[in-house]
Amino acid sequence: MSRKLSTGPEHVIRFESVGLRYGQRPEVLEDITFALKPGSFHFLTGASGAGKSSLLRLMYLGQRPTRGLVTLFGQDVATVPRDKLPALRRRVGVVFQDFHLLDHMSAMDNVALPLRVSGVSEAEIKKHVPELLSWVGLADHLNAKPPVLSGGQKQRVAIARAVIARPDLLLADEPTGNVDDSLATRLIYLFEELNKLGTTVVIATHNEGLLRNFPHSRLHLERGRLIDPPPLKGA
Repeated sequence: MSRKLSTGPEHVIRFESVGLRYGQRPEVLEDITFALKPGSFHFLTGASGAGKSSLLRLMYLGQRPTRGLVTLFGQDVATVPRDKLPALRRRVGVVFQDFHLLDHMSAMDNVALPLRVSGVSEAEIKKHVPELLSWVGLADHLNAKPPVLSGGQKQRVAIARAVIARPDLLLADEPTGNVDDSLATRLIYLFEELNKLGTTVVIATHNEGLLRNFPHSRLHLERGRLIDPPPLKGA
């Protein structure tokens, strides 16, 4: 796929000829080039093993590329001083496949964590966190800790935590994988509402029903390369 990029801070994130390998193995991502504008919404698709999770890790600075240029909010991530990285990462909300919840903290406190790190008042936290947890169907589980929650409930706590601070960039790795189709649709609506407020959204998914019902732009990976997305079945 031919991609010509303009330069400048108008891109939330930008990759140029990026490659990634682990150790001495062959590259798992090869010559990745794309740019996402502020307020855009994208699905990231591809078969298992195509490199979706690796690409997301590069996007949230969980991994450095082996080669190529990655800029986040106009800053070259290779040259950002180490003490500036936490502030940069706080502008990115991430929904991980394995949730990354803190088991010793309640659902309420897990979701409130990004707000507390940012210095939001407890009054604001007590107002907004229960509202969001109620919206994702967890009004009766505010004080429950992750070990007693189901996989789907943990997923919803992780999503609430990722969106509560209205990040500039939201990355979600299979965020609807542990919920039924009805709730999956509702969660995509939540991501769309956040997108309308200006957040750039990237959602990795295998769910072709969601892709048909929500016809957003697609980034499609095949064997570590970005290619034009194939047509959806039944579309």
